[in-house]
Amino acid sequence: MASVRALLRVTSDDPDIPVKLADIDPAATPGLPGRKVTGADPKAWARAEAERLGAELATQQDMLFAQGKINPANARSVLLVLQAMDCGGKDGAVKRIARSMNPLGLSLKAFAAPTAQERRHDFLWRIRKALPQAGYVGVFNRSHYEDVLVVRVEGLAPESVWRPRYEEINDFERGLVDGGTTVVKVMLHISREEQRQRLLQRLTDPTRHWKFDPGDLEARDKWDEYQAAYAEAISRCGSGDAPWYVIPADRKWYRDWALAHLVRETFADLALEYPAPTYDISEQLRRLS
Repeated sequence: MASVRALLRVTSDDPDIPVKLADIDPAATPGLPGRKVTGADPKAWARAEAERLGAELATQQDMLFAQGKINPANARSVLLVLQAMDCGGKDGAVKRIARSMNPLGLSLKAFAAPTAQERRHDFLWRIRKALPQAGYVGVFNRSHYEDVLVVRVEGLAPESVWRPRYEEINDFERGLVDGGTTVVKVMLHISREEQRQRLLQRLTDPTRHWKFDPGDLEARDKWDEYQAAYAEAISRCGSGDAPWYVIPADRKWYRDWALAHLVRETFADLALEYPAPTYDISEQLRRLS
């Protein structure tokens, strides 16, 4: 099977020419095997595969955590950044990753509107505080990209403030990679109609009323502006150090399958293994007896 990362990676040859998100079908299933493999029900197959891959991810994360405990100075970390339009599936994606891994080596952070204290600092201040330590997998539900997305579209700062942030973000992420953190940035790409359906569910299902925010409809009215902001952020901050991947996310079962593959391929690059013991096993067995 072709690399899912290669299929989902989105780059722009010229940062001044934004990628075309409109050319990516939110209902597509890149990399998903055909019916000869999946059978008559690709949805059920993909869900079963996501569960199977979860067991692999758990083992890989365990190796990463063990290296961080034994040799933190040389251990790596992984940072998964999730961005999406409202109702894009970030919470569901976080649950998928979290239930596959040991909480001891997992760091989860959801970024809401900055607090008064956070606004007194540089926009990356709160991000740096939440970075995963050596041996950990960190997951950001929203991230520093909010400062070139929401800030831009909602007019929370002038262009003279948010535009230089692209380069600041590139420098920041380059530093993370140089310091041993593998950065995986994912946009969960849904259609406007799919967002409408998910918002409708929140309004008609009493168990989901708490998820609805009237402000979501105001942001929805600016759909095109947000798509343009995402396209430019991906184009300007999609370097080889920390590339962007766009997962078509109208189909939740495909989203989970693709995300599991992205993380598995990321772990594979790290060539993880359990650290060798620094003691004489035979001697310790003798003492134990």
